[in-house]
Amino acid sequence: MRNTAHLPSSAPRKGLAPYQHRGHEFLRQKQWSQAERELANAVRYGSREALDWIGLSIARWKLDDLDGSVAAGRKALELQPGNTTACMVLTQALIAQQRFAEAAQVFEALPAGAPRDHDFHLNYGICLLRTQRPQEAIGEFLQALQYRMDAAPTHTQLGLAFRELKLYEEAVECFRTAAALDPHHVAARAFVAHLDQFACRWTSFTANREEYLRALHEAARRCTGQGAESTPFALVAMPHSREDFLLAARLESRRLARGVKPLPARPLTAADARRRLRIGYLSCDFHQHATALLITEMFERHDRDRFEVFLYSHGVDDGSPVRERLRRAAEHFVDVAPLSPAAIARRVHDDGIDILVDLKGHTTDNRFTTLAYRPTPVQASFLGFPGTTGADYVDYFIGDRHVTPLAHADGYSEKIAQMPHCYQPNDRQRPKPVPSTRAQWGLPEQAFLFACFNQPYKIIPETFEAWMDILRDVPGSCLWLLDGGPQACTNLRAQAEARGVDPQRLIFGAPVTPAHHLSRLVHADLMLDTWPCNAHTTASDAVWAGLPIVTLPGETFASRVAASLLYTLDLPELVCADVEAYKRTAVALARDPARLAQLRSRLAHGRDHGPLFDSTRFARDIEALYARMWERRLAGQSPDHLPAA
Repeated sequence: MRNTAHLPSSAPRKGLAPYQHRGHEFLRQKQWSQAERELANAVRYGSREALDWIGLSIARWKLDDLDGSVAAGRKALELQPGNTTACMVLTQALIAQQRFAEAAQVFEALPAGAPRDHDFHLNYGICLLRTQRPQEAIGEFLQALQYRMDAAPTHTQLGLAFRELKLYEEAVECFRTAAALDPHHVAARAFVAHLDQFACRWTSFTANREEYLRALHEAARRCTGQGAESTPFALVAMPHSREDFLLAARLESRRLARGVKPLPARPLTAADARRRLRIGYLSCDFHQHATALLITEMFERHDRDRFEVFLYSHGVDDGSPVRERLRRAAEHFVDVAPLSPAAIARRVHDDGIDILVDLKGHTTDNRFTTLAYRPTPVQASFLGFPGTTGADYVDYFIGDRHVTPLAHADGYSEKIAQMPHCYQPNDRQRPKPVPSTRAQWGLPEQAFLFACFNQPYKIIPETFEAWMDILRDVPGSCLWLLDGGPQACTNLRAQAEARGVDPQRLIFGAPVTPAHHLSRLVHADLMLDTWPCNAHTTASDAVWAGLPIVTLPGETFASRVAASLLYTLDLPELVCADVEAYKRTAVALARDPARLAQLRSRLAHGRDHGPLFDSTRFARDIEALYARMWERRLAGQSPDHLPAA
């Protein structure tokens, strides 16, 4: 006799048809809860129809039950392995959880004879791209375009794949096509300008930047309340105003929050004022990454008697020593990589986190939508994104008096919370440079060596023009740059030649491990910073290696980071007021070895004895800032600016 204990009490013994009929009808009407209930009854009642499991997977995906959607999608494929629709609904749920490798395996398991269309090749290509297989991804995107040549998103993805291969000029043409196909595609306009910078192709730099800004402002007029994909990070290295950046960030934050319903607010009680403060940090960079290299010791120095620290990691486990240090650094290391933003938010909410600190902002692989669910009473942005998030669901932006002066508050949607010294954490445990020679790095033995290891996209024509002026004024000197790929190197050498400078005076250093990078930095004589996007982690690497930096701050966060480091090291004379002062300072130091040696000595003293690399002091300072945020929240006060104490 059949065991019917698991069946719904009202299940008609005559069969599945009523559940199936109602379930699929509710699907057509987009009544997801009712559809899920009826189709769940159908499968519990014994349905082995792939169509029912597909419908159940769709309903659960719409209800943000991604684990349930995956389970139903897998069952549908088990029942009918060649069903392309089942493949698509399953991979859709896996992609929503950023489980790209698993989704790629599902695509690859589909039998050869199963039908494939534009969406199949597009989504498979996205999975390949996100699992570091860009060459294969290009093939899939080209296949997708055979079905729909006018699909702007597919041209965009093709451009991203070319970008991964450092084929920036090809990438730009893809984004240009996407923008032509969809005049409202703000992100494509942004990438056209941004990728020209990666290639150091400046022939239409100003025109492309202006086109992006026009598209941005048009999107703001058109998308009231809804937001648009505006790619605010693309603005970071372009000349722009704080107003422009806030606009781009606000559009992106609204887009990411679209359709999100905040979680119920957690009621606060007297007990919340007495227990340890629970701080959660959200990032995908808890492995061998620049953010982790900066912040790990800060986590290790947190006062566990007063703070309970949770690291929510949605990135890869690379098995590196940094990853292992991070696991030990916090009481709770929570791997949320398989979870959707909604599921992460529920986990954070259930953990009773008081302050959630996002370390990604609008950068690649973020889960910024998590914050839109408002899982914690206080939410802050810190370190990973060089500017405002534009989100009304983020309370504070953590900076300092140099990168985020209160006079710049009009460019932030958040309230500014200032650290008393530099906002940037640093790690005194990083290795000291291992001895090496110039010859090992292919460097001239006697030349004065200017250096800038910032990514090539940070170099704008005005900066390069200043560098060439400096090289002309310091005969025999060379400029050591990061190798950003053959297109960038070729274009930079051509730009030097066009300005009357021997292109062989430009030397390119390949990307290397952090330890090797520190070892080679000691051979540079002076670092020349970029603007409007300064060196950030690259600046801390330089000063750790004892290399002075000449910088030019601007009006945006990204343009003031190196200045913050230099003020903290008590080297204000390296912070220049304008381009002419920047050039004069660099040339004067190159001509005065004794003064440069004195600067190096002061830098070494500030590094070894000052606050910049004092992780214990930094931890106490940021804890004091958290405490001020929390005191306001307990008192029922709205967030407000927190000037440096």
